[in-house]
Amino acid sequence: MKDEFKNLPLRSGVGIVVLNKDNKVFVAKRIDNPKDFWQMPQGGVDKGEDFITAAYRELEEETSIKNVKLIKELDGLITYDLPNHLLGIIWKGKYRGQEQKWFLMRYLGKDNEINIKTKKPEFLEWKWVDLKLITNLVVDFKLEVYKEVQKKVKKIIN
Repeated sequence: MKDEFKNLPLRSGVGIVVLNKDNKVFVAKRIDNPKDFWQMPQGGVDKGEDFITAAYRELEEETSIKNVKLIKELDGLITYDLPNHLLGIIWKGKYRGQEQKWFLMRYLGKDNEINIKTKKPEFLEWKWVDLKLITNLVVDFKLEVYKEVQKKVKKIIN
């Protein structure tokens, strides 16, 4: 990491693991990355907002999903640093990475209620995948985050 970015703070964020009735995980392909990378819903925490409120808001903003039940707030915070080519570019260059609180939720609705064509769409397409596959689909700089989330979720659903 270049010295000019080392002292930037981490952005406060949330991530949501959404499971369907078959314990498959919701993932979506980002609009801003043309490669074949998928991610779970995630986003920033607004000023004055707590983690769980941010998680529900981000989930609805990105996927239109409202019909969920919280299974568990995953222990601890998980952090990642942005790769050099994104530093100073995304999040208006104000952060060097993100510190996230993750939540595990059960989707109670039907697939046709999921709509990624939102006001500010972030995704091109979505699908349900096995938990073991999430680390094969994610962009490299988030791989360690997804490994940790995968391990924590596995303990809960097994």
